[in-house]
Amino acid sequence: MKQYGIYINQNRCTGCFACVVACKDWHDVPAGPASWIRVKTVEKGRYPDLFVAFLPVLCNQCLKPACVSVCPADALTKRPEDGIVTIDREKCLGKEVCGLCLEACPYDAPQFGPEEDAVMQKCDLCLDRWAEGKKPICVISCPMQAMDAGPLDELRAKYGDCREAEGFQYEEALAPSITFTPKTDVRNLAPCRVRVTPEIGSKKVSTE
Repeated sequence: MKQYGIYINQNRCTGCFACVVACKDWHDVPAGPASWIRVKTVEKGRYPDLFVAFLPVLCNQCLKPACVSVCPADALTKRPEDGIVTIDREKCLGKEVCGLCLEACPYDAPQFGPEEDAVMQKCDLCLDRWAEGKKPICVISCPMQAMDAGPLDELRAKYGDCREAEGFQYEEALAPSITFTPKTDVRNLAPCRVRVTPEIGSKKVSTE
């Protein structure tokens, strides 16, 4: 099975949110808590010794996705042809009845809108664009060229196989399909704040 994945160059990402806005616009995601891609900000140290890193956060199309295995309605599927995880929203039981996928995913990829009967939605790596020979809208919209997507083996051959970055923990049990050029804190400063924007429902995503 060919596995598609994501590459993120953390040294290039400036936290501009162009990817967030482009994704919402392309997929017609209404204003509100649901956002298929978010930006995590990691702040370390105190002035004048400061370190800041940004990290786009989206579905990592895991090789062994926890969301698929916990869904009681079989609404989530990992496509055999490219490994992309998709959602059948007509099968989803909704956040009021279930929400197990969000609880199971350590990356908060499953999203729910504000309406009471909201069903799950998530990044599908822009399947509609791949069908037209185009890369995901987040990749194309980034003014710093901080992202790429495609077959994971090709991404790792091109950019290297680094599975850790500031603000990201690689879960071996899930095997996220991602590789990084990380931004390195060479001074090992103490973290002072981590936040994710937009916030995720009732989950606490900002700490002091």
